[in-house]
Amino acid sequence: MNSTEKNIGTISKVLLVIAAILLVVSLFNPIWRIELDAPQYPEGLALTIHANKMGGEVDIINGLNHYIGMKTLHADEFIEFTILPYIISGYALACLLVVFIKRKKALNILFGAFLLFGIIAMVDFWRWEYNYGHNLDPTAAIIVPGMAYQPPLIGFKQLLNFGAYSIPDIGGWLFIVSGLLMAAAVILEFMKTKKMMKQNMMAVVLPIILFSFFSCGQKDPDPIKLNSDNCDNCGMTISNPKFAAVLFTTKGRTYKFDDISCLLDYKNDNKEKAINAGLYVASFLSDYKLLPVETAIYIKGDNVKSPMGGNIAAFNDRESANTYAVDLSAEFTDWNAINK
Repeated sequence: MNSTEKNIGTISKVLLVIAAILLVVSLFNPIWRIELDAPQYPEGLALTIHANKMGGEVDIINGLNHYIGMKTLHADEFIEFTILPYIISGYALACLLVVFIKRKKALNILFGAFLLFGIIAMVDFWRWEYNYGHNLDPTAAIIVPGMAYQPPLIGFKQLLNFGAYSIPDIGGWLFIVSGLLMAAAVILEFMKTKKMMKQNMMAVVLPIILFSFFSCGQKDPDPIKLNSDNCDNCGMTISNPKFAAVLFTTKGRTYKFDDISCLLDYKNDNKEKAINAGLYVASFLSDYKLLPVETAIYIKGDNVKSPMGGNIAAFNDRESANTYAVDLSAEFTDWNAINK
C-alpha cells in the first residue's frame, strides 16, 4: 500500500475539522439534562449537567432529595467536572492532529478511543445515578420500604409522583454528532480502501448514518392497558379501546386518554408538552391499533357515545367510516375541524 492509499481524503479531513469544532462548542453548552415532572411543579424542574458544573434548579432538587434520604448534589464532589473539559478538548485537538498527519491508522485509533470514552462515560453516569438513587439515609423523613430513586440512564421513569426524564442536552447532541462524523470518516476511508468508493458515496453514507442514529433513538408510544391505565386528563380508567387516544412527547413520554376530547383538553392545557408531539387515536374497529390523527377518518354524532362525551370515532378507511356513519346517524369530520 503506497503513502497515498494510507492517507485520509479531503472529505474525511473536513468531517474531522467539523467534529473538532462541535466538541469545542459542546464545552459551552449543557451536555445532559434530567427533568422532573410532578403536580406540585407544573413547570417542571431541571438539572443540567455541563462539562464542568451543574445547573438548573439544583437547590430545589437538593431540598427534595433531603426528604427522601438522597445525598445533596455539589459539583466539587465530582472529579468528572475537573477532568471532563480537558478530555473533550483533547479529543478536539486529536481530530485536528489526525487531519495534520493524514494517516488512516490514526483516524481509526481516534474513533476507537472516542467510542471507548463514550461507553466509559455512560457507565460512570449510570454508576453515579445508582449510588445516589440507592444509598439512602435511613433516618430520612420519608422512607418507602424497597424504594430506590435512581433516575433513568436515558428516557423516562416514574419515581413516586415524579416523572423523571433523562436526555442529552445541546452539548450532548453535539458530542454525539461529532462521533458520527468520525464514524463517517472511518467508513469512508474503509470503503475507499476496499475499492467500493463511488463519486456520490458521501452523499449517501452520511445521511444514512445520521438517519439510522436518530431513528434508533425513537420508539413507539407505550401500549394502552385496558382497565389498568387511567386517563391523564380526567383520571377515569380506560376501559373502552374504541375511543382511546395518545399524546407521545419528543422526550418519549406517553400520555393516555379515554376520549379524543380528553386528548384535546390536555393538549390545549399543556402546550409545551404538545410541541412536536405525536398524536394518535384508536381505531374504532381495532382494539389496539393507533392511527396518526392527521390520517384518521372521523365521524361525529350523539349516537357515537364516547366515554367523556366527545362522541367522535376514528377509522383507517373511508368505507368502514361510512358504514358506521349511516348506522349511527353521524357526520363526517376531519382533524382540522376537531382540533379548533
